[in-house]
Amino acid sequence: MRIDADRLSYAYVRGRDVLRKVSFSVGAGQVAFLLGANGCGKTTLVECLAGIRTPRSGKVLLDGRSLEQYALRERARRIGLVPQIHEPVYAYTVFDIVLMGRSPHLGLFARPGRRDRMEVRRALEAVGLWMLRHRPYTQTSGGERQLALIARGLAQGATCLLMDEPAAHLDPRHQHDVFRVVTQLASDGFTVLVTSHHPNNALLYGDSAILMIDGAVVAQGSPESVLTAEHLEATYGMPFELIHGPNGSKAVLPKAPR
Repeated sequence: MRIDADRLSYAYVRGRDVLRKVSFSVGAGQVAFLLGANGCGKTTLVECLAGIRTPRSGKVLLDGRSLEQYALRERARRIGLVPQIHEPVYAYTVFDIVLMGRSPHLGLFARPGRRDRMEVRRALEAVGLWMLRHRPYTQTSGGERQLALIARGLAQGATCLLMDEPAAHLDPRHQHDVFRVVTQLASDGFTVLVTSHHPNNALLYGDSAILMIDGAVVAQGSPESVLTAEHLEATYGMPFELIHGPNGSKAVLPKAPR
């Protein structure tokens, strides 16, 4: 599935746009990283792409069709949203959290059936959480929660995943666990957009990178071409430096004060 932002603008207050004619595309089999400073509009953009918010102008396209042309249930079967923070009020099991993703496939008063539970098992096995299916979701680690939310999107049947800072509170190992699953999904044809504050994750796991400043896209392309010291300094208002490893690897780091 291909998802396009076509000149999207959005305002919470009339006359003060927080998104300004944002355009980009993410195709099937790609992992795109969306980076920018706090308050630049990343989460608002993701919510517009998911159909939670209606842009003031412009449109979202799924496989060339406007998002508005899809019924809500059909839209939910195509797009999975993985939020940054998810705190349930009840200690549902990991299995039950993922089972909630089957809602778009059920009737108004229908109960999940054998096929729904099979889809949940398939999703949990895909992210490596089947052994934790009976554990209360509230007793899992941050990385396990993110994987459970990815599994919920898979059980939902979505082939486009929008992930809002999935690595925000994770240590390097758990970040790798999450993005290992994400890159595997992309290799299977999924479309993935990740908002992030970690340029190096984009270099390691991304096929493309998109930089935003004050609600507008200022650079997009391959991670190597976008995540330069100059672009990052303009984005975050601080100096960066590019580090080259002996095996050709690259990393960007804030420049140490002198």
